[in-house]
Amino acid sequence: MKKIIALSTLVMVAAAGPAFAFQCPKLVKQINDTAGNRFDAAAQQARVDAANAQKLHAEGKHAESEKAAKDALAKLGVK
Repeated sequence: MKKIIALSTLVMVAAAGPAFAFQCPKLVKQINDTAGNRFDAAAQQARVDAANAQKLHAEGKHAESEKAAKDALAKLGVK
């Protein structure tokens, strides 16, 4: 019984990783949409941070990408 629980937990964790990977592009899009046509320093930095988050996502570093994107959104005033 313990083996079944351990195996099912392992399968769920393995399946959850790629599912969270899809959040990175959504966050990057949200940054770019929010920055829009703004030309202030916060929007400029957010665009740089979005590019960095996209790069991290492409490298498979999804946790770092998500953190960078969320930090950029916070700088733009998005909660």
